[in-house]
Amino acid sequence: MCPEQTQFHKRESGDERRIAIARAARALIIEKGLEGLRTRDIAERVGINIATLHYHVPTKEALVALVAATLRTDFKSQALRHPRRDLPGLAQLRIEFDEFRETVAEMPEVIGVLSELVDRARRDASIADIILPMQSFWTGQFAEIFRIGIADGSFRPDIDPDAAAIMVTASLSDCWRPHRRASLELVIAELERAFSLPVSNQG
Repeated sequence: MCPEQTQFHKRESGDERRIAIARAARALIIEKGLEGLRTRDIAERVGINIATLHYHVPTKEALVALVAATLRTDFKSQALRHPRRDLPGLAQLRIEFDEFRETVAEMPEVIGVLSELVDRARRDASIADIILPMQSFWTGQFAEIFRIGIADGSFRPDIDPDAAAIMVTASLSDCWRPHRRASLELVIAELERAFSLPVSNQG
């Protein structure tokens, strides 16, 4: 095997290990919360020693950044499965709602981890620097959808897009919890009704 091939396989192995570390950290955050997250538990779950774990994530900030990167990857992969370019605002909003349903059903830990990190970010500036841009991006996506929908006539013209985006993300963020999931469809229906123009008024 040539040196280039050896280096390639080492990088591939390192990437796989970092993903395993992130997955283990995500599972432990759900089980114990961020306060109960211990590097020893992560290493044990991945099957590596502490020194190897610290080689890949030498600090708490590096661990949170790694977890955040895997969350971004999951969200990006989901978005690529549901193209929405050039669709009307209401159609794009419904796709966002469908993606949230999918996340709650198939990988609720993603939302749980993100919620835990957002909560911790209120008290930890280093985590805030990593997580809050992700939260802002999600809110910004909804704000842009509302701007599109106002322009194409599928949403009420008097909506404040930024305020509406905050309302939607806050409402959805509360519905991933097991005791609230039964109300998800009702919440989505009310949100759509609150912002949409009646069909007779569209166009």
